Amino acid sequence: MGHIQDRWYKKVIDPDTKNVSRVKTGLHSKGMRYKVRYLDPDGRELSKMYPDRQLSAAKAFLHDIESAKQQGTYLNPHSGKVTFQNYAEEWLTGQSFKPTTRCKVPSRLKNQVYPFLGNIELGSITPTTIRNWIRWMTDRGIAPSYRHLCFVHVSAILSAAIDDKKIATNPCNARSVTRPHRGQHKVVPWSDARVKAVWLALPPRVQITVPLGAGEGLRQGEMFGLSPDDIDREAMLIRIVRQVQPVEGKLVFCLPKGEKTRDVPLSDHVLTELDAYLEIFPPTSVTLPWEEPDGEPTTATLIMTDEAGGAWRQWTFNRVYWQPALERVGVTNPTRADGTHALRHYYASALLDGGENIKALSEYLGHADPGFTLRTYTHLMPSSHERTRRVIDTRLGPLSRPGHGLRACRSGKPQLKGHTD
Repeated sequence: MGHIQDRWYKKVIDPDTKNVSRVKTGLHSKGMRYKVRYLDPDGRELSKMYPDRQLSAAKAFLHDIESAKQQGTYLNPHSGKVTFQNYAEEWLTGQSFKPTTRCKVPSRLKNQVYPFLGNIELGSITPTTIRNWIRWMTDRGIAPSYRHLCFVHVSAILSAAIDDKKIATNPCNARSVTRPHRGQHKVVPWSDARVKAVWLALPPRVQITVPLGAGEGLRQGEMFGLSPDDIDREAMLIRIVRQVQPVEGKLVFCLPKGEKTRDVPLSDHVLTELDAYLEIFPPTSVTLPWEEPDGEPTTATLIMTDEAGGAWRQWTFNRVYWQPALERVGVTNPTRADGTHALRHYYASALLDGGENIKALSEYLGHADPGFTLRTYTHLMPSSHERTRRVIDTRLGPLSRPGHGLRACRSGKPQLKGHTD
């Protein structure tokens, strides 16, 4: 058990009478008066000082310490004194992010987290601190989706600090903290005319991008990683099993986003375009490391390669071919929404307009959750009003025949016996 030491007084026992008296020490009226001394669960002695007239606070602290030790919720009062940045850097070294993600998280922390939270001790971060940080990002004009990602990282770091017994609670989970929303914007799909115009504006070497994006829903990295071996002509499917991505400045092969392979129905027209393209630009074998810059060398025969026969870099493709094509068809000041991802949105809108269900569309797009697909594209689903009218008219149609329903009542004809509302 711990105890409280009064540093200003000491007890003196009279050797003759055995009476106990309080005598001033050399520290009387100097510095803190009360010293709470206790043992932590590992047997180490710790202490905390309190000034004069704060005996009740010292007793309350000692009571809380002893209760926490018994309940297994004890935290070393000094454990939360590490700064957020120092702990976050330690947290980063223990994470097993995908290589394509690993370089993004430190950048987000460096630019949007450390400038505000970096020098604050973990134990001093409160819900108010988190609310002020979110407001700070908002005032800087940081996009909602990016604020959401940064918040997720900070919350994960503080949750890890709880597991490491640095802090007792995660201030990000406080009810007074409003979690930044993803800021999902409403997708506006391209028209048929724009898709075809961009298709024609692209140089022949990269024109196959449009059939693969608008006709099969492939992401850009998946287009660059597609092989003729991934085309199942008998089943009329394209198997999406790899993509090309930059990691630390070097191109690598890796699994599709979310490490989720998938099969996509192959359109006859897309297959015809692929065959015509392959006659002009034969596929090329490309060797890249797998996942990591120093990963296992992996060779794949790629449909799309650059002029030198290498895998496409996204920056080169977008700057040299895609953006000029947009400008040629009148798309001035193109935004991120005008990237090749617009072709996937076109694909999704076309399938929904044709009556495809959300679950199937989610599988074809490679989404991890059909709910995400629904949230993204629900506004593009065709109106069900006319469908509802047809169903009701078909089912209730017989009641409109002469002698049935209200029409019969108006004509004075009796209703059938036993009929009730």
